[in-house]
Amino acid sequence: MDYYDLIIVGAGPAGATLAHSLRDSGKRILVIDKKTFPRDKTCAGWVTPAVMASLDIDLSDYARERTLQPIRRFRIGMMGQPAVENNHDEVVSYGIRRCEFDHYLLSRVTAPQELGTPVKSITRKNGNWVVNDTWEAPLIVGAGGHFCPVAKLLGDGPGSHETVVAAKEVEFEMTPEQSEVCEARGDTPELWFCKDLKGYAWVFRKGNFLNIGLGREDNHKLTEHLERFVEEMKASGRIPADLPGRFKGHAYLLYDHAERPLVDDGVMLIGDSAGLAYTQSGEGIRPAIESALIAAQVIREADDYSAQTLQAYGETIAQRFGNRAAEAEQSWQIPEWVKAPLASTLMRSHWFTRKVVTEKWFLHQEVPPLDVAV
Repeated sequence: MDYYDLIIVGAGPAGATLAHSLRDSGKRILVIDKKTFPRDKTCAGWVTPAVMASLDIDLSDYARERTLQPIRRFRIGMMGQPAVENNHDEVVSYGIRRCEFDHYLLSRVTAPQELGTPVKSITRKNGNWVVNDTWEAPLIVGAGGHFCPVAKLLGDGPGSHETVVAAKEVEFEMTPEQSEVCEARGDTPELWFCKDLKGYAWVFRKGNFLNIGLGREDNHKLTEHLERFVEEMKASGRIPADLPGRFKGHAYLLYDHAERPLVDDGVMLIGDSAGLAYTQSGEGIRPAIESALIAAQVIREADDYSAQTLQAYGETIAQRFGNRAAEAEQSWQIPEWVKAPLASTLMRSHWFTRKVVTEKWFLHQEVPPLDVAV
């Protein structure tokens, strides 16, 4: 049996950030993930300057061998209506490829890693957690996304009782011919809201790569909405007529709809395993990074790993992202006061699409970077 102070299940942005943040803590850390890296990861893929600042990433260094698409504009509309384009006059976000971004974050981790290793069992033994009958630690952190096995240790875990967002998307490198006919611009992501306001689609160009997808809380209509959107984009020339490969799916919880506990004795959940994606946009990278930084601070200061001690993490998450009970009165993406027919008019407004949809819901510009050292 190999003994550690902390086992992190999941090597994505949340898990890698936690391990990196604790690199000089003196704690013995093991990172486990069922995938090997670099890995394909379904995600629209943009990060704000606040995320890069929190991670202390040198932009010029990162961009040297990776995709880093500056974003200065957004094109926003409701499906079936003309889009509104807003110029923010500065870089407000960056397009990244998750296969590169996640691998970069994990490459900074000096702790031992067991990659390509599915978690088959987690058992309790003498106050410690034992993973796969091989590794043992008093604290285990779930960072493995929506279906993280650590979440099962806290209540019911992932299941049909949860209201999840389901998304499908494809990302591919365009041929010269596809690139020439594609009207989507790299510095201008396109967001298209469904008429029933239960989801939105996107077209996002990152250099020569193109990402297209759609996410909804109404899962049984997801494919129907996606196919209709793709055909509309093809017909209008926004995207090439020939899309390679199949659309890949993934699921996640929105912050105000998640009911998972964040801690228990010797257990913490961070990132998508905790259900922290922003309610109005579904964006999960910033909450994942910030939850990992908050967890690292709590772990550093903890005298023990009891639920009572670790509750400081849950309290700080609530302070940072809001009280879930209060937030739960909102529906996904669109608050009640924006409901149709008002939404149709608002989505044609430059002020609303810029100040509310883009700057507030998607960029969270009113929220400063988390003041916690990486």
